[in-house]
Amino acid sequence: PAVAALAAPDVSLSNIQAHLTQFNSIATSNGGNRRSGSAGYTASVNYVKGKLQAAGYTVTEQNCSTCTYPGNNLIAEWPQGPSDQVVMFGAHLDGVSAGPGINDNASGSSVLLENALVLAAQNPTMTKRVRFAWWNGEEQGLQGSKHYVNQLSSTQRGYIKGYYNFDMVGSPNGGYFINRITSATAAPLKAYWDSFGISPEENTEGQGRSDDYSFANAGIQTSGYAAGASYTKSSAQAGKWGGTAGAAYDGCYHRSCDNTSNINTTILNRAADGVAYAIWQLAVGGGTPSNDFSVSVSPTSGSVARGGSTTATVSTATTAGSAQTVALSASGAPSGVSVSFSPSSVTSGGSATMTVTASSTATTGTFTLTVTGTGSATRTASYTITVTGGSGGCTGGQLIGNSSFESGTTPWTASSGVITNSSSQAARTGSYKAWMNGYGSSRTDTLSQSVTLPSGCSSYTFSFWLHIDSAETTTSTAYDKLTVQVGSATLATYSNLNKATGYTQRTFNLAAYAGQTVTLKWTGVEDSSLQTSFVVDDVTLQVG
Repeated sequence: PAVAALAAPDVSLSNIQAHLTQFNSIATSNGGNRRSGSAGYTASVNYVKGKLQAAGYTVTEQNCSTCTYPGNNLIAEWPQGPSDQVVMFGAHLDGVSAGPGINDNASGSSVLLENALVLAAQNPTMTKRVRFAWWNGEEQGLQGSKHYVNQLSSTQRGYIKGYYNFDMVGSPNGGYFINRITSATAAPLKAYWDSFGISPEENTEGQGRSDDYSFANAGIQTSGYAAGASYTKSSAQAGKWGGTAGAAYDGCYHRSCDNTSNINTTILNRAADGVAYAIWQLAVGGGTPSNDFSVSVSPTSGSVARGGSTTATVSTATTAGSAQTVALSASGAPSGVSVSFSPSSVTSGGSATMTVTASSTATTGTFTLTVTGTGSATRTASYTITVTGGSGGCTGGQLIGNSSFESGTTPWTASSGVITNSSSQAARTGSYKAWMNGYGSSRTDTLSQSVTLPSGCSSYTFSFWLHIDSAETTTSTAYDKLTVQVGSATLATYSNLNKATGYTQRTFNLAAYAGQTVTLKWTGVEDSSLQTSFVVDDVTLQVG
């Protein structure tokens, strides 16, 4: 891959497999598992700790006495680079009682261990400090990582410039998934996998389910790799990645057969080398240009009918040094489809509107566009466009403006402070989202946008992602409510009873409103005590 020119080392697959074999042997010798609090878990901690100490790491064990099964987190820091500029890489070391836990999660633990040993052996000049962590109690609810984050002072949290999580990176029928794939934090992980042309996807299965969530809840930017767990591989995924459509990514998930045979070595190897690439890009002297930037697209996909157009927001961020001019371009469009940017160049940190236009004779189908930013370096992001035939004069596309809230408040109408990049609630993608309520006192917040739905189309799909966080403890009374309306009609009502970790996609059919101009509106009403936050992101209205 082209990224190899940036001198990140190749991480030995055979060495990683040797670690997996050792973890499997530890489980076999200790009742068949490495569950938190067990002898198998303690032996796993000792194995990793011994390797790291011999390599020269500063290693500490942090006891999680509040964990369901008390045990130690293992923290290892490479003692070079500025201590107030930390990049952190973590994986959970525990498994379940049903089996040895080799994919879940000796795979992530072994990938990080070997990367730590390679960093020590190379001993490069560091521009940031690298910290590795192996967590206790993930399988009981992210307990070890929550304990670690809660013990940090606000100053110490501020030192962590990014946390990267690796949970199940060798699934036998796996895919290529990245947490918060369009974020600036994910850029180096995505750049490495993009160099293979494998089109990674957002890790929707893992949202709120692994240790990155503990950091995101504290306002720390996160990303990571995953290969999938119990969800089913689609035909489209099997087509581009191989494997078996209609089968789970890991058929041995949380079972006794999760042993050393339950590993896809190709995915494992690409994950390991992607971690090395990220370390070298983020923290090693000479690994990045003195001035560098990232590129992301939101939403990451769209639909356009022949004769129509659709838009997306291209965002840039300064990731090193000073801001610079970034010229935008796109490749991969099929015949009859054109892509333009307004403006055509931005200063890193700024954004542009990308317009995809299909002629009346455009080639139909689904295609991947590569959006390229050119400055002191070349950075890319992927956008999937589906071109449809249209019917009855339909002008299709994505109708919501500023759908991920990254370009200010226009064309939204919202209560003061609702559209925000506050780190107290994580955005699903990017930095901004619409955060209604969350004050713990009587308050009404609103968010709305008016759209015109063309007539003659075959589909009108309204979708948004919703995260509900609440301090209410009741399981029966809806004290705080979010009402979603189209015009005067109510589409859905959510409340504190729907609180959950992570974001959930909500989807509605608006075909009944074809040919009309309507207002989409969210109204959050909170009572006088115990906060409930309704957080909305990535709103789309796809017509085609």
